[in-house]
Amino acid sequence: MEQDILPEEVQGTLDYLLELAQDYWEIALTPGWRQYQVLIVIALVLASILMRKLTQGRWEAWARSREGWPKWRLRLAVQVLRRLSLIYFTVFSWVVFAVMQEVTWPSRSYLIGAVAKLATAWLVIALMARFIANPTLRKLASWLLWIYATLAVFNLVDDTARVLDSIAFDIGSFHLSLLVVLKALVLATALLTFARMGSALAERGLSGNEDLSPSMKVLAGKAVQVLLYGIAFVIVIRSIGFDLTGLAVLSGAVGVGIGFGLQKVVSNLVSGIIILMDRSIKPGDVISLGETFGWINALGARYVSVVTRDGKEYLIPNEDLITSQVVNWSHSNRYVRLDIHFGTSYDDDPHLVRKVAIAATMTVDRVLDRDGMRPVCHIVGFGDSSVDYILRFWIADPTGGLTNIRGNVFLALWDAFKAEGVSIPFPQRELRLLNNSLAVEMAEGRMAPGGDVEGEERGNAERATQSRGTARKLD
Repeated sequence: MEQDILPEEVQGTLDYLLELAQDYWEIALTPGWRQYQVLIVIALVLASILMRKLTQGRWEAWARSREGWPKWRLRLAVQVLRRLSLIYFTVFSWVVFAVMQEVTWPSRSYLIGAVAKLATAWLVIALMARFIANPTLRKLASWLLWIYATLAVFNLVDDTARVLDSIAFDIGSFHLSLLVVLKALVLATALLTFARMGSALAERGLSGNEDLSPSMKVLAGKAVQVLLYGIAFVIVIRSIGFDLTGLAVLSGAVGVGIGFGLQKVVSNLVSGIIILMDRSIKPGDVISLGETFGWINALGARYVSVVTRDGKEYLIPNEDLITSQVVNWSHSNRYVRLDIHFGTSYDDDPHLVRKVAIAATMTVDRVLDRDGMRPVCHIVGFGDSSVDYILRFWIADPTGGLTNIRGNVFLALWDAFKAEGVSIPFPQRELRLLNNSLAVEMAEGRMAPGGDVEGEERGNAERATQSRGTARKLD
């Protein structure tokens, strides 16, 4: 029945693997040196666990005392401490294998040597897999490499490959087997890991280059990342045996639909490339876009991350930065001039007011005091109730906020004006009543003991009498 379902090659390979598994099982149960080796391996496992419990506390205390070590070395120490049992087992296995090779026949230590090789491979794979940052890729790579190492130690790679290659299906000239899929997964994991590491190294190298602007650094880093991932994708597709020329017709047919469906995405992508190339904005710039004011945290392919002073992070599409009016406070330099308007009384000397305002402003932190950027104060008009001034000063760190520096300058002006006797007027209004009789009638309206106004009652009675008289005349 099974031969009718499975191909002959697959059935034969499976029968061979079953026979091999039975042989190993008989080796483990048959008395003799083979069984003794199994018992020795079990004893080494127990000894490794016991050794870990006895020494783990000391190793952890030693690792905590390494305060001056870099982060990568501390992370490596943590990974080693987590695998103390495997490390002890690997060391004990090789020691026992070396001793038995010297004191007895090599055939009596073959199984111990195979276990030592397998433990070494597992340990190396576990430590090297930590370089893969993606958890899914790390687990996939670890399992695939562990399986391959196990098969290689017991000389089962060729047999397993023959079984996997026999499980396949054909579509025309395209042959896809389970072995090809596994090879593609291994290759994709390795290439994606190398692509990620390469792009990270490129970004770090570009960030240290002082000859490139921040925008060009981001653009070059994105270009390297796209190039590496594109090469990895093409290699993996070609390894499967898929002909990329067949995508030409498909891309032409679907291209129009994708163009309409991804209009905004493509627009933002192209806008992002334009922003990076013309260097209109760059990471660290302070910008204003509508009601949003903050500094650029990162430039992405689709959006720009802007962080405001209140901790909010706005993801602004790149298209808005191209089509809308953007105020870049630090485009050519980071110097920003701020204006403050205030007024003083007409009784105060304007020369003294200007001198006091400039001196008070220069005492505030973040206000620049250098040639061409010192605070200045000018009269801008004579208002209804005050002499109006404008105070201008410069700062070099707009990322520190604008409202807070304005508030500090206002407080400095308040304290300085109080000390010098300069008054800050406020609008006052006088109400004059030109009808004297109205004032007399209101004065005569006294509050009665019951709580009613006598004048109001008298007026109501007179109006009622006049209304009755008018009614009689009409009759």
